[in-house]
Amino acid sequence: MLFRMTNADGAAENPQQPRRRAPAGAAVLREDVTEAIRTAVFEELASVGYARMSIEGIARRAGVGKTAVYRRWRSKLHLVLDLVSAVAVQGLPVPDTGTLEGDLRLLYEVTSRALRHPVASQVIPDLQAEAARNPEIAEAMRKALREGQESVASGIVAAAQARGEVRTGIDGELALDVISGPLYWRAVVIRGPKPPKGHLEGLTRATVAALKAL
Repeated sequence: MLFRMTNADGAAENPQQPRRRAPAGAAVLREDVTEAIRTAVFEELASVGYARMSIEGIARRAGVGKTAVYRRWRSKLHLVLDLVSAVAVQGLPVPDTGTLEGDLRLLYEVTSRALRHPVASQVIPDLQAEAARNPEIAEAMRKALREGQESVASGIVAAAQARGEVRTGIDGELALDVISGPLYWRAVVIRGPKPPKGHLEGLTRATVAALKAL
């Protein structure tokens, strides 16, 4: 009888290659499998939504067994919470164009494209709706969206203050609302089409004027 050697994720091992010794007391989890599962989660969320998403569907889309998913996350809730929290850690780079208007214009271009991505445009509203029923998802979404946007907004404002474009001591909470609110209103609440020509330029000028008035 022929037996196949497999690793912790169930993938076949080549008997001609030297076997790597696993750390004592721990299974070796392949990073490529982990990334495939993460990608599958976002695709599954966009396709069927959180309520209908299942570990079986994620595993099938990732091309792995269910055990590979459960070795990393004990439920779909913990899987989604982990991925949403990772978004907060990654964040957006703070623009550095040399002017407040240039920084805001670049931020709005990047954010607008990201929010219009087919996966993001489906996943974010669905998780926001689920957050109304699940406090853990609500906290993870609040952390991911707030921390990511707050770090960028505070960086833009700090740079503008150093250049003398806005006064020091402005309300950081209000500045965050002014900078980040408009695009999320359009993308998550209104869920309208691509902004019309000139919209981002007008939004940039309006935001600059609002920050200078704070």
